Amino acid sequence: MKNQAQIKTNSDLIWDIANLLRGPYLPAQYRRVMIPFTVLRRLDCVLEKDVDKVKAEYDTQYKKYKGKENRDEIIEKIIFNKFKKQFFNTSGFTFEKLKGDPDNLASNLLKYISGFSTRARVILEKFRFDQEIERLEEANRLFKVFEKIEQVDFHPEKISNMDMGYIFEDLVRRFNEQANQEAGDHFTPREVVKLIVNLLFTGEEQIYTPSKRIKIYDPACGTGGILSESEKEILEQNPNANVELFGQEYNPESYAICGSDLMIKGEEADNIAFGDTLGTGIDRNDRVDGDGHPNEQFDYMAANPPFGVEWKPEKDYVTNEHEKFGFNGRFGPGLPRINDGALLFLLHMMSKMQNPPARYPLHREGEEEKNGSRIAIVFNGSPLFTGDAGSGESNIRRYIIENDMLEAIVALPDQLFYNTGIYTYIWIVTNRKSDGSKNTHDRRGKVQLINATDFAWKMKKSLGDKRKKIGEGPSDTNKNEPDHIKLLTEIYAAFKEQSMTLADIKTNVELPKKKARDMSKVVSVSKVFDNQDFGYLKITVERPLRLNFTVNAARINAFKESSYFEYLATSKKRKNKAEADKEIAAGKALQNEIIKVLEGMKPAFSSARHSSEGRNPESKLIKNRDEFEALIKPAFEVAAIKFDAALKKALLAPGSLAVKDPSADECKDSKGNLEPDGDLRDTENVPLPKDISLPLPLDFENKGQNKGKVDKSELLTLVQAHCEQYLKDEVLPYRPDAWIDHSKIKLGYEIPFNRHFYEYEPLRDLAAIEADIKGLEQEIMDMLSEVV
Repeated sequence: MKNQAQIKTNSDLIWDIANLLRGPYLPAQYRRVMIPFTVLRRLDCVLEKDVDKVKAEYDTQYKKYKGKENRDEIIEKIIFNKFKKQFFNTSGFTFEKLKGDPDNLASNLLKYISGFSTRARVILEKFRFDQEIERLEEANRLFKVFEKIEQVDFHPEKISNMDMGYIFEDLVRRFNEQANQEAGDHFTPREVVKLIVNLLFTGEEQIYTPSKRIKIYDPACGTGGILSESEKEILEQNPNANVELFGQEYNPESYAICGSDLMIKGEEADNIAFGDTLGTGIDRNDRVDGDGHPNEQFDYMAANPPFGVEWKPEKDYVTNEHEKFGFNGRFGPGLPRINDGALLFLLHMMSKMQNPPARYPLHREGEEEKNGSRIAIVFNGSPLFTGDAGSGESNIRRYIIENDMLEAIVALPDQLFYNTGIYTYIWIVTNRKSDGSKNTHDRRGKVQLINATDFAWKMKKSLGDKRKKIGEGPSDTNKNEPDHIKLLTEIYAAFKEQSMTLADIKTNVELPKKKARDMSKVVSVSKVFDNQDFGYLKITVERPLRLNFTVNAARINAFKESSYFEYLATSKKRKNKAEADKEIAAGKALQNEIIKVLEGMKPAFSSARHSSEGRNPESKLIKNRDEFEALIKPAFEVAAIKFDAALKKALLAPGSLAVKDPSADECKDSKGNLEPDGDLRDTENVPLPKDISLPLPLDFENKGQNKGKVDKSELLTLVQAHCEQYLKDEVLPYRPDAWIDHSKIKLGYEIPFNRHFYEYEPLRDLAAIEADIKGLEQEIMDMLSEVV
């Protein structure tokens, strides 16, 4: 942030003016006045030089085209063309003129706002500022605030578009804190935006093509920071490029700021859609619902969507699209859990990718061949690993990785964002990885992980939760600041395993309690993996059920508590009480008969051996289920009680006449197959075979299209032997009776970033720890002696 001091000064100025609202407004409500006033003042600074000329031109054309049905549209095109601006105001007012008539300020200010050209007016209406003007006038605050705002010069020649973006974001951050808004609603610091843009455009020769039309899209554009920085980067490299910015935003205030900013820069503000990108299924006249650019595809896409935020309002709409359209819609691979919808934005962006050349796996036959697309998106840690094998998150990762779209992930430092201190990650996703031609690295089948958590520069003054920044290089205010953005871009471009010392990284962030860091410490900053390294097979390892059996008082009592036994003395007849009583009586009689049979068998299972203390004789244990069944079945036949499957299951179940016993024989079903013991069941994550080809032959589950069931036979053909070898090497040496239930196999993908960059640090010497403890004890004793 090169002009941090100037930005802070201007932001503080607006913040101080907001204190005039104290009384009629609560601090959390200041934003309703100050944000739209700041936007209006910025627009006024741009327009004030030509306001009289525009007014005269408008009046002339208004008379000329009087009676024309589309008069307003014709006049706007004429004025746009003549004055070379994307917006204008026909009221004849400026802030200076408005201040000169304080008695009529409220009505004149409303006329001023209504005098903007159509698109500008639609954007400004999102602030709903007319309601606040009336409230300010009633509270006798309107002129006081307006007078102060009018004195601030926000002309682009004084404050650049980038710095103005910083001011807006700092103001919104402060107002968010006053309103206690959640951490998911944050803005992207501009140095993070610069890094995103650098990564996105590294190796992209097409941005240098003269007059090249380049379309950039952000589906959660906020105040437009990522879009603006992307355009700036391209035009610095290629001033003749034709850059078109597209976006969508559901927050009215952020949308209005973004639209206003684009208008000031001469961009096409119509390309910014207002509405929920994911969709709710609720139609409203003033916004779009779902994809605001349904027929567009883009060269580059970048976003910092809200993460850790529930998507309950969009659940029905998104789920319906997933189940009904599958891969013909936006959410084919799957849906994440309801408490974090960030991955839905990535799926949405992937659906906007251009068709890559035929040599790429995701080339779409029958569709015009274009140059493919690149995506950069900011996530928290959740999308890396949340979700078990076969879950929505895992299947989304699987689709991206198996189709060779994940190019790199960069782990950023914590405390970078204004309203949250968590660690974040930049994902680079593309459907056209470089293939080694034109002096590029061959990234096909590979994923680069970059550990940038130490690439942090401690700020002199915190901005909310933002206490660190990614170094942007020396500036007037800090000549020692390193250029982390350039360094990380070079690491990404090098595409190789790489380590650095902290001294080379140049971080000034200290350890907790201000302990100095060892700057000679070497840390790994880049690793390259095969796509297969992130996949795994979740296998279910079974062990046989082993039971011993006997008939004694304790086990008979356990059988009495079984659901089978209790159900015998119940009736489903609700309307006929007599029949119900009769059925219950019959059930109780059967209960008594069964218990009578079991009581009669007790002597047969009583051991002749007694304990030395004269206690009851020990029970004789049968450790083979078939043998025990053969012993008890005749007793029920003699008593004329049908020994059916239900009774048999209830008697021989663990917790009834049976108890689990590791020394007993294995239990087998009627086909001779071993029965698994659910309590001993375990799962193992088996890495994919290194030589297996991707994508794997396994469909994606979809309840609406395949009822959530997929054929695993082709997958098992490829991996069954691999899993059996894993069982032989890793499990059987410790559990020789284990086996794999291959019907339960699941395919999963995760990116255990921290595990790959974990570096073991030996524990401190015990003598050093003991010395520290004694030192603390002495400090405590010294403090106590002062008190006493």
